[in-house]
Amino acid sequence: MLLKVVAVAGGSRFAVRVQPRASRSEIVGVQDAALRVRLTAPPVDGQANVALVALLAQRLDVRKADVTIVAGQTGRGKWVEVVGLTPEEVVRRLGVG
Repeated sequence: MLLKVVAVAGGSRFAVRVQPRASRSEIVGVQDAALRVRLTAPPVDGQANVALVALLAQRLDVRKADVTIVAGQTGRGKWVEVVGLTPEEVVRRLGVG
């Protein structure tokens, strides 16, 4: 299954499924058109969200300020928006396409 990335004004948006408290932080792959990510951070006080933004910014080679969780701040399923990248660039940089 391929990651579904849609173009939005100024960037791209895609779904992410997070597994907190994992043994290591990593991008696992794609499931149900959403990016699967494991994070060592616990889902407490937004720690997992901060870790997710940092991991995605690093993999996408953008600033942390360019990665925003636009929906799902308190759940495992999230929508992430990246400023300045086309959907094709997001897929290529994440290596899941």
